[in-house]
Amino acid sequence: MIYEIFMPALSSTMTEGKITSWVKSPGDKVEKGETVVIVESDKADMDVETFYEGYLGVILTPAGESAPVGSAIAYVAETKEEIAEAQKKAAKKSDGAAPKESEEPPAKLVSAPTTASVASIPDVVVSSPRKSAPAAPSGRQIVSPRAKRIAKDNGIDLAKISGTGPNGRVTAADVEAFLSPASTPAPAPVAQVSSAPAKVVAPATVKTAAPVALGTAQALTTLQKAVINNMNQSLSVPTFRVGYTITTDALDALYKQVKSKGVTMTALLAKAVAVTLQKHPLVNASLSDRGIEYKSNINVAVAVAMDDGGLITPVLKNADQTDLYTLSRDWKGLVDRARAKQLQPDEYNSGTFTISNLGMFGVDRFDAILPPNTGAILAIGGSRPQVVATKDGAIKVASQMQVNLTADHRVIYGAHAAQFLQDLAKLIETNPQSLTL
Repeated sequence: MIYEIFMPALSSTMTEGKITSWVKSPGDKVEKGETVVIVESDKADMDVETFYEGYLGVILTPAGESAPVGSAIAYVAETKEEIAEAQKKAAKKSDGAAPKESEEPPAKLVSAPTTASVASIPDVVVSSPRKSAPAAPSGRQIVSPRAKRIAKDNGIDLAKISGTGPNGRVTAADVEAFLSPASTPAPAPVAQVSSAPAKVVAPATVKTAAPVALGTAQALTTLQKAVINNMNQSLSVPTFRVGYTITTDALDALYKQVKSKGVTMTALLAKAVAVTLQKHPLVNASLSDRGIEYKSNINVAVAVAMDDGGLITPVLKNADQTDLYTLSRDWKGLVDRARAKQLQPDEYNSGTFTISNLGMFGVDRFDAILPPNTGAILAIGGSRPQVVATKDGAIKVASQMQVNLTADHRVIYGAHAAQFLQDLAKLIETNPQSLTL
């Protein structure tokens, strides 16, 4: 019996997937439920498993290439003897000749599903986000398939690598860090909130991308294609922008107090935004076919750049109800999983409000593009010392940052945006200590 492995629909917007790597090679034994291939979805790498025992007969879509959702990417033969049969089937497919009924093997062939039905077919393949492996027995090392492949290609002994993933799992990022320990930095959070917004800080070391030859074209990654699709959707939304200047002296003082306890500035600002959104549910809403959707949760997404291009928005769920210290721990875990491409879909697509920041690069102000299915996004510029006049006519130096709110004008009007920014500024300037309660 010959079975087909299909390119699964890993998200509602996915039309094609890119093969990151094949865990198995043609002729390898395949066990039921074993990962066969790793597919790059919009935002994460996904393990694709087979429900059948057999042998990987033919790979139709090699690593690095893409295939439409619902198309066959490989054939699995039930027995070794049927591998040749799978190869013949692949040859006919490549020649564009569909097998005639009389030429079909007596065994059942799984027909290619439509794009809409791929994810619901359980008897061909199971695809899921690359979840953290369960805790292993003492002494057993947990290694992701991608990490194994990188280690094998570079002749690395995995026993020498300490895993940073959940339950000590060795991820691809761990292996890459082992290969170049001196040059591998933390993920480059181009749009992540600066760790010290009250001062213009030098940007964190960014991983140097592979040099690109001038005058050539570079193919888009799946992530970049997803970002482009989202941006094209944003063009159909009528937006407007409102700016505000916020003094950050009090927030800076609070950050110095709690930094040693593991609190990040990202968590502080996300918490401040979330608490302010409690008073402005319309700014946390979005437009749908049913009308204005008032969200039951305040989930703050924070835009973070990826090393291989594009960006992702890990989500701090229920940020208004989560304490500052837990919020900081959650953020660290989200960034680690984003770096390893292990985020669950609801960890990057469930945001109700988004924060984007380029202040850490010394940017004074900028406008952010509204993400689909949301009502507003806040662009945060760098905070720096400014000479300001007080109400009594005196002059002093204060640290200030510029923030710009981009909003869907079908849902939010100028007065709503202004009131939200006024309340956010009041919280940050006069009562940031309340964020620790």
